[in-house]
Amino acid sequence: MDVVPQVPYVDSVDTRYLESLLGYNARRAALSIIEVFLQRMAVYDLRPVDFSVMSLITHNPGITSKQLSNSLNILAPNLVAMVNGLEKKGMISRRPHPHDGRAMGLHLTDSGIEIMRRAEKTASKLEIESTPNLSTSERKTLLRLLQKVYFKP
Repeated sequence: MDVVPQVPYVDSVDTRYLESLLGYNARRAALSIIEVFLQRMAVYDLRPVDFSVMSLITHNPGITSKQLSNSLNILAPNLVAMVNGLEKKGMISRRPHPHDGRAMGLHLTDSGIEIMRRAEKTASKLEIESTPNLSTSERKTLLRLLQKVYFKP
Protein backbone atom coordinates (compact mmCIF):
# COMPACT_ATOMS: atom_id res chain seq x y z
CA MET A 1 0.00 0.00 0.00
CA ASP A 2 1.44 3.38 -1.07
CA VAL A 3 1.43 6.15 1.50
CA VAL A 4 0.25 9.42 0.01
CA PRO A 5 2.27 12.30 1.44
CA GLN A 6 0.33 15.02 3.15
CA VAL A 7 0.19 18.10 0.98
CA PRO A 8 -0.16 21.30 2.98
CA TYR A 9 -3.10 23.51 2.24
CA VAL A 10 -4.42 26.76 3.63
CA ASP A 11 -7.93 27.32 4.91
CA SER A 12 -7.24 30.74 6.32
CA VAL A 13 -4.31 32.99 5.35
CA ASP A 14 -2.09 34.03 8.26
CA THR A 15 -1.02 37.63 7.66
CA ARG A 16 0.07 38.39 11.24
CA TYR A 17 3.77 38.75 10.39
CA LEU A 18 3.16 41.13 7.48
CA GLU A 19 0.72 43.11 9.57
CA SER A 20 3.48 43.61 12.16
CA LEU A 21 5.62 45.47 9.59
CA LEU A 22 5.35 49.24 9.28
CA GLY A 23 6.28 49.24 5.59
CA TYR A 24 3.63 46.67 4.72
CA ASN A 25 0.91 48.60 6.57
CA ALA A 26 2.01 51.98 5.19
CA ARG A 27 2.01 50.59 1.65
CA ARG A 28 -1.42 49.00 2.06
CA ALA A 29 -2.84 52.24 3.42
CA ALA A 30 -1.22 54.26 0.62
CA LEU A 31 -2.58 51.90 -2.04
CA SER A 32 -6.11 52.20 -0.72
CA ILE A 33 -5.94 56.00 -0.87
CA ILE A 34 -3.92 56.36 -4.09
CA GLU A 35 -6.47 54.40 -6.11
CA VAL A 36 -9.15 56.95 -5.27
CA PHE A 37 -6.67 59.82 -5.66
CA LEU A 38 -5.79 58.74 -9.22
CA GLN A 39 -9.46 58.61 -10.19
CA ARG A 40 -10.35 61.97 -8.69
CA MET A 41 -7.25 63.83 -9.91
CA ALA A 42 -7.69 62.58 -13.47
CA VAL A 43 -10.25 65.35 -14.05
CA TYR A 44 -7.49 67.88 -13.28
CA ASP A 45 -4.93 65.97 -15.38
CA LEU A 46 -2.72 65.63 -12.30
CA ARG A 47 -0.65 62.62 -11.29
CA PRO A 48 0.32 62.36 -7.61
CA VAL A 49 3.77 63.85 -8.19
CA ASP A 50 2.28 66.69 -10.29
CA PHE A 51 -0.16 67.40 -7.47
CA SER A 52 2.71 67.52 -4.95
CA VAL A 53 4.73 69.90 -7.13
CA MET A 54 1.72 72.12 -7.79
CA SER A 55 0.77 72.15 -4.10
CA LEU A 56 4.25 73.28 -3.09
CA ILE A 57 4.15 76.03 -5.71
CA THR A 58 0.66 77.00 -4.48
CA HIS A 59 1.87 77.45 -0.91
CA ASN A 60 5.34 78.76 -1.81
CA PRO A 61 5.04 81.14 -4.77
CA GLY A 62 8.47 81.73 -6.27
CA ILE A 63 9.90 78.39 -5.08
CA THR A 64 12.86 77.28 -7.18
CA SER A 65 13.27 73.93 -8.89
CA LYS A 66 16.13 73.14 -6.53
CA GLN A 67 13.92 73.79 -3.51
CA LEU A 68 11.20 71.62 -5.04
CA SER A 69 13.53 68.72 -5.74
CA ASN A 70 14.97 68.89 -2.21
CA SER A 71 11.51 69.08 -0.59
CA LEU A 72 10.06 66.17 -2.58
CA ASN A 73 13.26 64.13 -2.85
CA ILE A 74 13.02 64.13 -6.66
CA LEU A 75 16.13 64.04 -8.83
CA ALA A 76 16.66 67.39 -10.57
CA PRO A 77 16.58 65.95 -14.13
CA ASN A 78 13.22 64.29 -13.42
CA LEU A 79 11.83 67.50 -11.98
CA VAL A 80 12.87 69.52 -15.03
CA ALA A 81 10.68 67.38 -17.30
CA MET A 82 7.79 67.67 -14.87
CA VAL A 83 8.07 71.46 -14.58
CA ASN A 84 8.33 71.76 -18.37
CA GLY A 85 5.17 69.68 -18.73
CA LEU A 86 3.23 71.77 -16.23
CA GLU A 87 4.41 74.93 -17.96
CA LYS A 88 3.31 73.60 -21.38
CA LYS A 89 -0.13 72.87 -19.91
CA GLY A 90 -0.32 76.52 -18.86
CA MET A 91 -0.48 75.69 -15.15
CA ILE A 92 2.77 77.32 -14.03
CA SER A 93 5.13 80.04 -15.20
CA ARG A 94 8.76 80.85 -14.48
CA ARG A 95 9.83 84.29 -13.37
CA PRO A 96 13.30 85.60 -12.52
CA HIS A 97 14.22 85.07 -8.87
CA PRO A 98 14.48 88.45 -7.09
CA HIS A 99 17.77 87.61 -5.30
CA ASP A 100 19.46 84.94 -7.44
CA GLY A 101 20.04 85.96 -11.04
CA ARG A 102 20.64 82.33 -12.06
CA ALA A 103 17.43 80.93 -10.58
CA MET A 104 13.85 81.07 -11.76
CA GLY A 105 10.93 81.19 -9.37
CA LEU A 106 7.91 79.03 -10.13
CA HIS A 107 4.43 80.51 -9.94
CA LEU A 108 0.93 79.28 -10.69
CA THR A 109 -0.89 80.81 -13.61
CA ASP A 110 -4.52 81.87 -13.18
CA SER A 111 -5.49 78.49 -14.62
CA GLY A 112 -3.14 76.71 -12.21
CA ILE A 113 -4.59 78.61 -9.25
CA GLU A 114 -8.13 77.57 -10.16
CA ILE A 115 -7.16 73.93 -10.76
CA MET A 116 -5.28 73.70 -7.47
CA ARG A 117 -8.07 75.36 -5.51
CA ARG A 118 -10.40 72.59 -6.67
CA ALA A 119 -7.79 69.80 -6.58
CA GLU A 120 -6.74 70.50 -2.99
CA LYS A 121 -10.39 70.50 -1.87
CA THR A 122 -10.84 67.20 -3.67
CA ALA A 123 -7.70 65.74 -2.04
CA SER A 124 -8.77 66.78 1.46
CA LYS A 125 -12.25 65.37 0.96
CA LEU A 126 -11.04 62.06 -0.47
CA GLU A 127 -8.61 61.53 2.42
CA ILE A 128 -11.45 61.84 4.90
CA GLU A 129 -13.67 59.58 2.80
CA SER A 130 -10.84 57.03 2.44
CA THR A 131 -10.30 56.82 6.20
CA PRO A 132 -13.82 56.48 7.62
CA ASN A 133 -12.61 54.35 10.55
CA LEU A 134 -10.39 57.15 11.86
CA SER A 135 -11.54 60.06 13.97
CA THR A 136 -10.16 63.51 13.25
CA SER A 137 -7.81 63.11 16.20
CA GLU A 138 -6.63 59.68 15.04
CA ARG A 139 -6.03 61.01 11.52
CA LYS A 140 -3.86 63.84 12.93
CA THR A 141 -1.94 61.37 15.10
CA LEU A 142 -1.36 59.04 12.14
CA LEU A 143 -0.05 61.93 10.02
CA ARG A 144 2.29 63.02 12.80
CA LEU A 145 3.60 59.49 13.31
CA LEU A 146 4.11 58.85 9.59
CA GLN A 147 6.03 62.11 9.26
CA LYS A 148 8.34 60.95 12.06
CA VAL A 149 9.31 58.04 9.82
CA TYR A 150 10.45 60.08 6.82
CA PHE A 151 11.47 63.45 8.29
CA LYS A 152 15.15 63.27 9.14
CA PRO A 153 16.48 65.88 11.60
